[in-house]
Amino acid sequence: MLSVGTYRPPDVVTNDRFRTPDASDPDLWLRRRTGITTRHYAGDHDTVASMAVAAARRALDVAGTGADDVDTVIVATSTHMLCTPPAAAEVAYEIGTTNAAAFDLSAGCSGFTHALAVAADLVSCGTSEHVLVIGSEKLTPRLDPDDVYTAPLFGDGAGAVLVGPSDRDGIGRVAWGSDGGRRGSITQTITWDDYLRDRTSRPPVLAMDGPAVFRWAVELVPQVIAQIRSETDVEIKAFIPHQANRRITEAIARSTALPPTVAVADDVTMSGNTSAASIPLAMQSLLESRAAAVGDVALIVGFGAGLCWAGQLVELPAFLPTTEPSTTTEAKATA
Repeated sequence: MLSVGTYRPPDVVTNDRFRTPDASDPDLWLRRRTGITTRHYAGDHDTVASMAVAAARRALDVAGTGADDVDTVIVATSTHMLCTPPAAAEVAYEIGTTNAAAFDLSAGCSGFTHALAVAADLVSCGTSEHVLVIGSEKLTPRLDPDDVYTAPLFGDGAGAVLVGPSDRDGIGRVAWGSDGGRRGSITQTITWDDYLRDRTSRPPVLAMDGPAVFRWAVELVPQVIAQIRSETDVEIKAFIPHQANRRITEAIARSTALPPTVAVADDVTMSGNTSAASIPLAMQSLLESRAAAVGDVALIVGFGAGLCWAGQLVELPAFLPTTEPSTTTEAKATA
């Protein structure tokens, strides 16, 4: 990965906007249950594609790479509300690529790590030279505001990395899989086909069995981590899981026996669960905090709807603090 760039919508939503099942203080209730304090909500002008464009431009600026050098664009998303065309084609055009291959990838909250694995293989086999991998989600219109257990968890945003050639493996072998038998754990209230047959029904919104997802994640993710660690003895400096909620992250970290020196990403507290965008957003935050550095080896794992998962070791890319203009670049990463 050569660089990372992000976009967070400016509307910051605090816990006070929500209600709780027992009419208790929403901030205290949500902090205790999820660790989340704020999340970003996209505006009417924000789309999956426009947020992806903003993140992609930032990543290109950081890498010092022109759009003409990008030959493939992959957008990981579950919330692009057009069946066709793909968001990636719009992104490729808007950033100024020249006939780049472009496609969307849908794997829920593990979409980014799935897309990263595809990009790494494209570059390593010579099919592509520079691939933009973007996780972009506009989840908030897909939520039921009356669902007090689900709606407060989620936010919107986009994160992008530029994958390019290197003299060493900066993206490790992926460990991935799925369990479609549990697909009902994260789904939507009705199918689009059912809604189109009966327009008097409510449009589909996100539906999630939170306790079931928690139990599955804290059992599965440590197994994925063990598989990845068994294939290498490299020193891991950072752990960046999908930012589902703080309780899941803490439970996974406790059960994996990672050394206490490993920095654990905690962007969920400020951004909520942003699905496929959560890992690149958390990567940016971790780098900005200086808890991890460019070139450090990080373990990233995405997990969620499907139920699907994917994880790999990566070398952390170059970045610019979000407060700095993107006219200059951080020292270039080497992987």
